[in-house]
Amino acid sequence: MKIGVITDVHGNLEALQAVLQVMDRERVDVIWSLGDMIAMGPDSNAVMERLLDRGAYMISGNHDEAVLSLLAGQGHPESYAHTRLHHEWVARHLETKYADVLDSLPRTMSSGMAGETVFGIHYHIPKEKREATIIEEPFHEILEPTLGNMQRLYGEYEGDVILFGHHHSVHLFEDDSKRYFNPGALGVAKDDLARFAILSEGETGLDLELQAVPYDKRAFLEKMERYEVPQRDVMMRLFY
Repeated sequence: MKIGVITDVHGNLEALQAVLQVMDRERVDVIWSLGDMIAMGPDSNAVMERLLDRGAYMISGNHDEAVLSLLAGQGHPESYAHTRLHHEWVARHLETKYADVLDSLPRTMSSGMAGETVFGIHYHIPKEKREATIIEEPFHEILEPTLGNMQRLYGEYEGDVILFGHHHSVHLFEDDSKRYFNPGALGVAKDDLARFAILSEGETGLDLELQAVPYDKRAFLEKMERYEVPQRDVMMRLFY
């Protein structure tokens, strides 16, 4: 059994397609997408189409939920004000069938594998905010990637392997009871690599393998300009 683990695709179709090709060669059985499938990149609809075609299991992320909140007329998170114009553009272009899928997604997923429990979430949500809307800003602020911070965020979660995203850099920490793993953003990086991981059953338990594959970043950036993606200048400076 192999699980392909991705997070933060962020509308980057070129990066996703490069990863899916590797997963096909690796004979991945199922894909887990840990949120933020849409926004930032220009291809939210195509990304959702590809993931659904592959039968991916998805959970929602903060960008997904912020766009849905606008579509539902429920407002936009105050701390996300700098992304509102972009989210409004995504909301205008997002096909209804994909909005409906995103709206149906849970915030967590879990599965048993090789005698261990694998738990996925976009990023830590405190217990008192597990049912809060995105307007109430349930996702915890991003913390520096250290073992202590991972224990602080996820130490009480029911799982042996905690998978998450949101913070775009790779995280891999371990203590006596848990492994805390973020494969890194698939669709958002300064270099031209799309990051992901493969979780498989090994001889001594679960194996976590971090991978990165080159993708056609020039085509992606050209598309950002051609589609006149709002706030692309800020996103290119900060993320690409």
